Amino acid sequence: MDTVGWWSLVRFAHVAGAALWVGGQLALSLVILPLARRLLAEEAKDRFTAAAGRRFGMLTGALFLPVQLGTGWAMVWHKGVTWASLAEPGYGRTLAAKLALFAVVMLAAAGHAIAHSKDRTELARALAVVALAGSLGVVLLATALPAT
Repeated sequence: MDTVGWWSLVRFAHVAGAALWVGGQLALSLVILPLARRLLAEEAKDRFTAAAGRRFGMLTGALFLPVQLGTGWAMVWHKGVTWASLAEPGYGRTLAAKLALFAVVMLAAAGHAIAHSKDRTELARALAVVALAGSLGVVLLATALPAT
């Protein structure tokens, strides 16, 4: 595979991973959990939503994060991004904003899991909304970056 084909594959893996993660958040939030709340008995709903959250969290840790971090690191290395270039207008600042928002999203997602495990339902829901809104913001910022 030539160099252009390789970097296309890396970009594809990065974008596909982000689409699956954000799409999964949207599917859970807008389709699966509302139906579970409406159609399942209280005990079954609680077990189902907890299991769905654990499964999504495991996939995030085992698949999404490694793919995103590995492909993201490869693309910034390929682009020649340095710590100093993150302060430069244009690509650098947009990438810095995307990375900072991604960190906030990961913290909110981790906080959501912790709050949910401690039965702090309102806090868990609020952190889930922050993670979802932040994820959409990460995607928006990503669209402003040129292909590497």
